[in-house]
Amino acid sequence: MTVDITPHPHQGDVLTDEAVRFLVGLERRFGPTRRTLLRARQARQVRLDAGELPHFLPETAAVRAGDWSVAAAPADLQDRRVEITGPVERKMMINALNSGARVFMADFEDSNSPTWDNVVQGQINVRDAYRRELALDSPDGKRYRLHDDIATLVIRPRGWHLTEKHVEIDGAPMSASLFDVGLVMFHNARAALDRGTGPYFYLPKLESHLEARLWNDVFCFAQDELGIPRGSVRATVLIETILAAFEMDEILYELREHSSGLNAGRWDYIFSVAKKLRNHPQFVLPDRVDVSMTTPFMRAYTELLVQTCHKRGAHAIGGMSAFIPNRRDPAVTEQALTKVRDDKQREAADGCDGTWVAHPDLVPVAMAEFDRVLGERANQVDRQRPDVHVEAANLLDVESSGGSITEAGVRLNVDVGLRYIESWLGGVGAAAIHNLMEDAATAEISRAQLWQWIRHQRSATNGMPIDRATVAQLIDEGLVAIAAEKGTSFDVSRFADARKIFEHVALSPEFDDFLTLPAYELLD
Repeated sequence: MTVDITPHPHQGDVLTDEAVRFLVGLERRFGPTRRTLLRARQARQVRLDAGELPHFLPETAAVRAGDWSVAAAPADLQDRRVEITGPVERKMMINALNSGARVFMADFEDSNSPTWDNVVQGQINVRDAYRRELALDSPDGKRYRLHDDIATLVIRPRGWHLTEKHVEIDGAPMSASLFDVGLVMFHNARAALDRGTGPYFYLPKLESHLEARLWNDVFCFAQDELGIPRGSVRATVLIETILAAFEMDEILYELREHSSGLNAGRWDYIFSVAKKLRNHPQFVLPDRVDVSMTTPFMRAYTELLVQTCHKRGAHAIGGMSAFIPNRRDPAVTEQALTKVRDDKQREAADGCDGTWVAHPDLVPVAMAEFDRVLGERANQVDRQRPDVHVEAANLLDVESSGGSITEAGVRLNVDVGLRYIESWLGGVGAAAIHNLMEDAATAEISRAQLWQWIRHQRSATNGMPIDRATVAQLIDEGLVAIAAEKGTSFDVSRFADARKIFEHVALSPEFDDFLTLPAYELLD
């Protein structure tokens, strides 16, 4: 067995000899298929760039028309009316598990900067959470302990496109997805089942049902190897790419023994529209603040998600509210809470069985809206939505979005992109920026819009041209403003790295699929 692992002071806690052997088995068995599927993504992109548009697959029409359903949800995933998300950082995990939300999604992906320390410590934290041993005594004397009644734990691994460079198997870095899920399963699957729960996952960034099939194969293999019953694993898939929106039935079908629903991963979904359809001028987006969930193409996507899930007996989970209460400005907080209430009220009325928030203070706000619709019921999966009729044209109707491209929108994308990448490079993947808890998805939208506007030679409403020279100048101005705001805390070297990454992914003639790929090269 050829394995090279970067040393870590606590690697013995999770990277035991037996665990490493399990990881090697996963990588050798499923790594080749993963790489084949990533090549299929590239081939599909070539076709999209040449003029092909996303469409419902004729070869899977029988699945869409078939009479089938997913497995019934286990007891602790029946009621998911409010879910809170956050990185696998110890204090944040304790607060999230204690928040009163029904589910906590512990995130190794977009809200976690995958430094080796964050990844290893995250696995230790997850292990302790499953065993109810998660605790923290902070340097300021505060004690953090789990309550008796905590949220159901669900883990989000990294996506298929990412690798874990600190673990090389047979001379190549292993899949980050297999690493994350492999360690969670090996150390915690049996402990979870013994406590009456199970190994539950959120699966990110899928682009096809074949990628869901690979996950299903991984789950079957892992359960067999660990001697636990098939079906113990439950997976909710984030529909956060335009391509996956056309394969929702098929994704549920591939995972049906292990499926527990779909989630409207809306920020990454908007990013994917700009990314996948980048060569087509009819898909140029307005300022991202103008792309709301009531925008026609976004509304079509979420309504189809609810209808598809409920037809198959699966949960439909709504999107994220990323607002962070501003304790210094109650007026800002109240205005934002009104928007959150309206958003959650719409989701509950549309038939969603739950929703996402990023801050504990939003749990009661979201809970009230879902309580109003659900009452004592655990969910509304029985609401079938026969009134929904979504065609391919509806999912692709970006031109009806309205909105505009403004200089303020351009500057906001520059500002948020720089701030987030700087935070991510510093090891913090959940960054508080302008009263919002941002993760990698926001930075991806920001740079993708800039790239798209430059590619299609758009101008702002005030006549400002959006070209490489103008955006480069705005980056200069943005860094000056951030430096003035931060004063002595402005880290010149780290913002220099952030600028390098941001310029590369926003201004290069070729579009990078994910900014985290070049940025990962700069992480320890």
